[in-house]
Amino acid sequence: MKSKALTAAISVVLGAGVMAQSVTVEFWHTFGDPKRGGWIQAKADAFNKANPNIKVVPTFKGSYPDILQAATLAARQGKPPALVQMYEIGSQFALDSGIFQPVGGIGTLDTSDYIKPVLNYYTINGKVNSIPFNSSSPVLYYNKDLMTKAGLDPNKPPMTYGELTAACAKVAAANLGVKCFGVSLNGWFFEQWMAQQGALLANNSNGRKGRATEVLLTSEPAKKIVSWLKDMNDKGYYTYTGKLEDWDGSDAIFTDAKVVFHITSTADIVNIGDAAKKTGFQMGVGMLPIADGVKRNGVVIGGASLWISKGIPKEQAEAARDFALFMTGTENMAEWHKLTGYYPVRVSAVEVLRKEGWLKEDAPQLVAFNQLLQTTPNEATAGALIGPFQQVRRIVEEAIQKVFSGTSVDAALTEAKTKADAALKEYNASVK
Repeated sequence: MKSKALTAAISVVLGAGVMAQSVTVEFWHTFGDPKRGGWIQAKADAFNKANPNIKVVPTFKGSYPDILQAATLAARQGKPPALVQMYEIGSQFALDSGIFQPVGGIGTLDTSDYIKPVLNYYTINGKVNSIPFNSSSPVLYYNKDLMTKAGLDPNKPPMTYGELTAACAKVAAANLGVKCFGVSLNGWFFEQWMAQQGALLANNSNGRKGRATEVLLTSEPAKKIVSWLKDMNDKGYYTYTGKLEDWDGSDAIFTDAKVVFHITSTADIVNIGDAAKKTGFQMGVGMLPIADGVKRNGVVIGGASLWISKGIPKEQAEAARDFALFMTGTENMAEWHKLTGYYPVRVSAVEVLRKEGWLKEDAPQLVAFNQLLQTTPNEATAGALIGPFQQVRRIVEEAIQKVFSGTSVDAALTEAKTKADAALKEYNASVK
């Protein structure tokens, strides 16, 4: 009975999505692990069963940069996948590539149920270009047991740079044999700290009122971030693996109980929580600590969305849209959140989670939700649109690493700005 009810429900939701002729939808995604990749396959199986004239074929295609390159090549060869999972910083490139079509142009798309800060990122020039899927933002993870040993209140995590620095002084004085603060050296966090200050990363309103031609890396907000990181490193409070963008390595330092405070994505809440239990300590989750003296502006959504290829038959585009909407529907997004920690992207999914008691007062996910829902939708939190974003992100990371090695903050950021602006100029010239 449950199986029949599910099939009927899916069919009702999809309505006109059932095609008269067989349609194949290749769906390229970046989740190769059994948990998340298996979930996607299960949703494709359920959708296919309810819609026998449509066959969704999910395929793992590697990392976000890998999938971007593969989709571009496939489109040039005239064999594009119908549906592609694209990371958020690939949005400007995806638009410029000309290989995708705005999902809002394929029939009607009701956007009223989407969490505003999430949809805000993917709305460009008034058009919704892609369907939000796996969305995240950074939060502070902390080891409650180590906080207690250091004489800190485990129920009051630091909320600002100053509070975190002061907490680290206590950790150092307690001689616990651990480092105080860890975060992977990743440009994503720099971007978040810029947005929290209400600061733009790029000119022309973060590239949303005109193509970005300048990266604002020598602004006072940028200097404030890097100066604080330098101070934390100079005092011996900060630790990372020495590699750029080493998410797993930095997570391991925290889950092995070798650091008290750790910043990473909300998408890791489930995995890090499980690892902490295995190691034997209590994990807490707090809001991302922000610069002192500024009003909390909010986070830029991270993760990825679902793009539909251009130049494919109308029936195939509609089938791809219907599957994307099914997979990111209310119940599925609530389930996805519980499985992974990613935001469920829909207001209705949040309500489902609340009714189920999933977001009770002591739930670690509640902090992440509050941080997102309290975000002010504006140009800073919408995120920057930069064509060579991955390249710019790496330039920022290398600049911070140079500061750790002794280069002054001003010199490192001035050099980084010169390199980033040159990369932008070269990219912009290539798409005219």
